[in-house]
Amino acid sequence: MPDAFELQRIDLPTGVTLDVAVAGDPANPAIILLHGFPESHRTWRHQIPELAKDHFVLAPDQRGFARSSKPADVSDYTPDKMVGDLIALADHFGSATFTLVGHDWGGAIAWMAALARPDRIARLIIVNAPHPFVFQRSLFDDLAQREASQYITAFRNPALERHIESIGLPAFFDGSFLRHTDFEKVAGEKAAYLDEWSQPGAMTAMLNWYRASRIVVPGMDETPERPAFLSAPFPPVTQPTLVIWGMDDKALLPSQLDGLDALVPNLTLVKVAAGHFVPWEAPEAVTEAIRDWLTPG
Repeated sequence: MPDAFELQRIDLPTGVTLDVAVAGDPANPAIILLHGFPESHRTWRHQIPELAKDHFVLAPDQRGFARSSKPADVSDYTPDKMVGDLIALADHFGSATFTLVGHDWGGAIAWMAALARPDRIARLIIVNAPHPFVFQRSLFDDLAQREASQYITAFRNPALERHIESIGLPAFFDGSFLRHTDFEKVAGEKAAYLDEWSQPGAMTAMLNWYRASRIVVPGMDETPERPAFLSAPFPPVTQPTLVIWGMDDKALLPSQLDGLDALVPNLTLVKVAAGHFVPWEAPEAVTEAIRDWLTPG
């Protein structure tokens, strides 16, 4: 079945050019969908046509991914840069306010954008992406989550690309990515992933999201100094917020939901029997949850 959207290449004043899936009537309310690692706009391939029935849908390949721009420096991938891309993208299409959806790293950017730009983001939808305060706290206080997150330290290793090159992208796909999902649900997409990952500089650019992050991931035998912000009041998310969580996620454990309601006063939580890549592992459940929440009354 052909994709139910157009891929546009858009130059942004933030200095990057992004490929953006565009669908729906621009006169309808805008909704922007942010993918995570190691994906692209195709994360949302099942949701885009459904949401486009009554929304103007934008789903960018974020900086560093697929054929979007890949700036050279690690500092080009600090989360504030992606928030800037997001706002610039909304400006490009004249969307003063919009609903923001994010999965994985896209969700991390969505949390930050909602906190930093409540004037622009009217509603927030998070799919298996931890709140920054809850995540950092859990990495110190929840040893199971700390253990599950040791891959972040591995991704920050500057020698990782040489290892991937030595074994080949297909082997890396099979040995890392597929350990976190049901192969049958992604088997037909393998060629698309390998095409995106094999773009010049793509693997380093994707990993630079982890390298630029200030999140502290202690080793299992470490007790480093706690980040100061964990001992200070944390600002609430003011937008109405839907959190969809695949409860079988092995990388982000259900403990990421503990205490979330105190940080997100207007919270709706939908739990789904799926793993981390819930937008396509359980697409009908995700689409239904989003549509039900967006529909008034």
